[in-house]
Amino acid sequence: MDHLRTIITEFYLDLKAQKLRAFLTMFGIIWGTVAIVVLIAFGVGFKQQMSVNMHGIGESIAIMFPGRTTKPWEGFGTGRPIFFMEEDVRLLARQIPELEAVSPEYSRRVPTRVGQNILNPLVAGVIPIYADMRNIIPEQGGRFLNEPDVSNRRRVVLIGDKVKDFLFGPTDPIGRVIYVGEVPFTVIGVMQKKTQNSSYNSRDQDRIFIPASTFASVFGATRLNNIIYKVKDPTIAEEVNDKVRSVLGNRYKFDPTDKDAIWIWDTSRFDKFIFYFFLGFNIFMGLIGSFTLGVAGLGVANIMYIVVQERIKEIGIKRAVGAKKFDILFQFFMETFFIIFLGSFIGFTIAYGLIEVLQYIPIREFVGAPVLSMDVVFITVAILTIIGLIAGLMPARKAANLDVVECLRT
Repeated sequence: MDHLRTIITEFYLDLKAQKLRAFLTMFGIIWGTVAIVVLIAFGVGFKQQMSVNMHGIGESIAIMFPGRTTKPWEGFGTGRPIFFMEEDVRLLARQIPELEAVSPEYSRRVPTRVGQNILNPLVAGVIPIYADMRNIIPEQGGRFLNEPDVSNRRRVVLIGDKVKDFLFGPTDPIGRVIYVGEVPFTVIGVMQKKTQNSSYNSRDQDRIFIPASTFASVFGATRLNNIIYKVKDPTIAEEVNDKVRSVLGNRYKFDPTDKDAIWIWDTSRFDKFIFYFFLGFNIFMGLIGSFTLGVAGLGVANIMYIVVQERIKEIGIKRAVGAKKFDILFQFFMETFFIIFLGSFIGFTIAYGLIEVLQYIPIREFVGAPVLSMDVVFITVAILTIIGLIAGLMPARKAANLDVVECLRT
């Protein structure tokens, strides 16, 4: 402990005597630390925001649309249209245990009015589980559709937040009546505003949602527009998609390998893309910061070489009175680490301040806000440790291996 205290005291006195040199030495470490922390924090924040934006449509869901056959199968020719029925939803739920949830969806645009306010939103006929899959969350005081709504064919509706703003303005719409076509519906909920950068047919903010059974009875619909399902384990999504095609292919007599017969938009594929894209992005950002820190580390090593040359006589005297090579090596090695530690501490403080300030700049919705996560801290500390070892070991070894006689003669 006394030895370490002596090293710290000598280091402090040396810094005090060489203020400009000490500042220039540490400036590279400070700048490099700020660069790597902020760059990686931006990468993490950007990834999180992209994930939030993408999952506005739903997390790891697949949306399946009917198409036309392009391959002959069991005597049937090509170009035959495929149509989905509600029974298909129950069939998939029974035969594919890997599905966590599955929902039918009817949809069409229908003029909707409240007083003199008329809108032409997309009306979606769905079942209660749809809300969980598609992240349709009602605002406080309202609710989504429930099973009695579906079984009793109730004329109830949840409306998107933009639909609410247009039809009702700032007033509370819960319990009020809107006319979908010429049919009155009672508003039971308003969707919470959400970030959504992908959709199909229409954004959820511009939709209204009614029970699937009510949609079928009011509009005389028998064919679904699409089916939505969620896989229990997203890592096996491809296999489950093949099973879905196989089940429906057996029902409608088309080749299960005919991907044009039914088109599946598997959003979990984008999750994989996000993962690998930002893995490369953060590695790139980390490399830029690492090069900056590497240059700073070279500067520290060069300065320590100069320090060794300036203190040759001191090293000789210490060796002459009994100091071992390890003592000299430890002293200069620790001095290098003190420089890097002090510079990185100041750099972390500045970076943290910048990250906090950037939280208040309105860029979150587009590129996210930087996040100082433990991963960022761990990566930065690891890089600083490696640079400290390299920058400190070389001049420390040189100091420890100096000849005592030559040191005293100098």
